[in-house]
Amino acid sequence: MILPIIAYGDPVLRKVGKDINVDYPKLDELLENMWETMYNAHGVGLAAPQIGLPIRLFLVDATPFADDEDMSAEEKKQLDGFKKAFINPKITEESGEEWTFNEGCLSIPDIREDVSRKGTIHITYLDENFKEHKETYGGLLARVIQHEYDHIEGVLFTDKLSTLKKRLLKGKLSNISKGKISVDYRMRFPDMKKRR
Repeated sequence: MILPIIAYGDPVLRKVGKDINVDYPKLDELLENMWETMYNAHGVGLAAPQIGLPIRLFLVDATPFADDEDMSAEEKKQLDGFKKAFINPKITEESGEEWTFNEGCLSIPDIREDVSRKGTIHITYLDENFKEHKETYGGLLARVIQHEYDHIEGVLFTDKLSTLKKRLLKGKLSNISKGKISVDYRMRFPDMKKRR
């Protein structure tokens, strides 16, 4: 089932997510709905707060980035077919050079900005079978994971922008929170009367 994506301005996007356990109700159904919702909106990642749940869960499918002609063969190989659910993740270390990339977010449509992030991350997480993993990611994969991880920490990519940039975006962000935006996927706005 395709779920509405929560728009900028909703308090759930500012909550630090809570860990879940193996008994979380209907987890398989939730994951299935989140994948369907993400693909319907043409996203490469989706975090539970973006569908209204303040829990530590996000999905990543980096496969679309593998089509980028500017990628090296090694990067394409790393991104192609990378599809994972991250449950109760914890980034234990961020290292390497900071680099800038133009980011966007399904909860903040029509806004894309350059964001600087560290190049490498170490992360522990549980998969959908609650099997523990400790992994290291770099480059674009690390960035997508960092972006989604921020969501379960109550952080949005716009928080990482300069004060001036935030001021320039204030009107656009206000319009998004009021539902004054046209998107081709379902959204839920802080003003509950504005549904699409």
